[in-house]
Amino acid sequence: MSNRIGGFKVVGKIHRRQWNGITADLTQVECETYAGGYYVAQDPRLFILLDAEGEGRPLVKMSSDGSATPQDTRHRPISFVPAGMDLWVDVIGVRSMRHLDLHFDAEVILQRLGADLDPKRLEDAHLLFSDERIVALGQLIAAECANPQPLHDLYGDSLAMGLIIDVMKLGRSEPRQRSALASWQLRRALDFIEGNCLRNIRLEELASLTGLSQSHFSRAFKASTGTAPHQWQMKMRIKKAQQMLASNDGSLSDVAAETGFSDQAHFTRIFRQLTGTTPSHWRRAQK
Repeated sequence: MSNRIGGFKVVGKIHRRQWNGITADLTQVECETYAGGYYVAQDPRLFILLDAEGEGRPLVKMSSDGSATPQDTRHRPISFVPAGMDLWVDVIGVRSMRHLDLHFDAEVILQRLGADLDPKRLEDAHLLFSDERIVALGQLIAAECANPQPLHDLYGDSLAMGLIIDVMKLGRSEPRQRSALASWQLRRALDFIEGNCLRNIRLEELASLTGLSQSHFSRAFKASTGTAPHQWQMKMRIKKAQQMLASNDGSLSDVAAETGFSDQAHFTRIFRQLTGTTPSHWRRAQK
């Protein structure tokens, strides 16, 4: 279904701020006698109606077939709309509205909150509800969006993340025991490290592969393998270096360069740490 919204005229400009995985839009609109239509949210979205003027009231209909009963949003001004959900809106007898929309990059938010947020929570609609605390946070975010001299990004980012945590009702994290990666997560991480060990692998790449935060991934990887991800990468580099040492007579400096080490001394030091001997002694022992 294509988006089709009409009867609204934006007053001034849309005030937009972007933080890590979050886009906030503050919009003031004038409304015709009838305004509305339908659209589909492309990302998870939180809508907060901050102000509405006029004798009428904004009405919202939300369902896959458009048959939902209209609801009064003046006293229930908040809706969390999952990505891909159809939304119908009728605005009758309202002169103007001011509202805040927060769009979430689901992948980034899930990485930031890690195991504290079940991904399925982002698929559950939470429509037409009231919460004074969420509205208060929304007002603070709106003020920051409109601020001609914005404060430090950490301020807006913290407010927006706090709002998400409140909407999703995420409780205080309990101290976790050192839990290992699931078998599929471990295999995916090990295969990626082995296939890319000759270059610098960023921790966020590995965490993204497993759907975990970077800190959670590091703890779980060490619980699974007994070593940190970077140390495992060094093991894979030394494994490839051993294959080269056993199959050709190339110089140690060439082997070091081809396996991603900064120089021969670095290569020799890591090789000795992991095997207990030097590359040259190990090569001679293979003959």
